Amino acid sequence: MPNLGTIVKVVLPMAVPGALGLMSATVFAASEAKENNTTLMTNELSLYDTPESQLRYEEPEVGTVEQGVASLRKTVEPYVSWCEENTHFAVEKVQSYYKTVEPGVNTTHSIVKDMYAFLNDPPSEFYASVGVIGFSGILGLYLAKGSRVRMLMFPTGLMALSASMFYPQHAASVARTTKHCIFSWGSEGRVVLEEMLRGKSSSKDKVEKTQKTASQKSS
Repeated sequence: MPNLGTIVKVVLPMAVPGALGLMSATVFAASEAKENNTTLMTNELSLYDTPESQLRYEEPEVGTVEQGVASLRKTVEPYVSWCEENTHFAVEKVQSYYKTVEPGVNTTHSIVKDMYAFLNDPPSEFYASVGVIGFSGILGLYLAKGSRVRMLMFPTGLMALSASMFYPQHAASVARTTKHCIFSWGSEGRVVLEEMLRGKSSSKDKVEKTQKTASQKSS
């Protein structure tokens, strides 16, 4: 027993520091493992840090060429706008005039086209009728000597009579159209004449009223 106590007294002081050293090593290793397990984000690394921009935008200096172009643009701008306005106005006028003339142009084009087709393949009696109509016009000029009115009426009447003999249907349609035109012109002339007469009568009434008022004032 005394030997066991002495052994414990000798061994215990030597064993306790070794055990404490092992425990501290274990704790240190665990703390290192915990530190190694902590992850870092990419934006936390110094490699991905973006430094603050120190750049400032400075407008370039205006050169002589740019100044010349700007002054030329300011000088020419009124003339350009004037040309654009006049061009637009002219285009509108041409379009309106074309819309007004378009029916007549289309009618003339169709008439010329029909005449060309007719002259390319005329009927057998066409040239004979043209000869007779032309001769009647010459005869009318011969008979209407000494008077301008007869020189206008005789050839026209004889040529119309000859044409009506060869082309009665066309002559009838022309006569109907002429009658309609004369009737419309006569009605328009009558309306204008009535308006003129009304204007004259109203002016006479005004003159009479002014004369009456003047006489009343004088009396």
